[in-house]
Amino acid sequence: MPLRSDWSAELCPIRRSLDVLGDPWVLLIVRDVLHGRGRFDWLRENLRVSEAVLSRRLHSMVEAGLLVRVDYRDGGRARQGYAATEAAAELLPVLQQLALWGERHTDMPAGGGHMTMIHEACGNETTQGETCSACGGVLVTEEMVWVKPWKNTRDKLQPAGVLM
Repeated sequence: MPLRSDWSAELCPIRRSLDVLGDPWVLLIVRDVLHGRGRFDWLRENLRVSEAVLSRRLHSMVEAGLLVRVDYRDGGRARQGYAATEAAAELLPVLQQLALWGERHTDMPAGGGHMTMIHEACGNETTQGETCSACGGVLVTEEMVWVKPWKNTRDKLQPAGVLM
């Protein structure tokens, strides 16, 4: 029995979007791949997800056109990872709005901290998802840095097609 209905042929664009993006793992995988972290082992470890679940999601995301498989070398061994397509890169405003909404409307757990989204083109923090609240420029992956104090990281987002 399927977990939910197939909405791929629906006239409503929200239903069609949710048909592709409605699983929470999908947006978390896109987030990590946009950071250039599309190696299977890294995704499994960072997301704390089973290999079977991750494999199914990655397969469906390639079929949906969100990810592409990318060859890379790990030592002397040839391997495959995943990189974002333009369709996935265009989810940046959605991810940033989710982060902003989460900061405003959910309780911060102990040890957390404000995630800062820096628009490198102007060097300022933005409090919007699609255009910079400081300079008004359109926000694109290659100009964004997310500062995550709970991880003590400053993560630069990657353009579509990049695997680190």
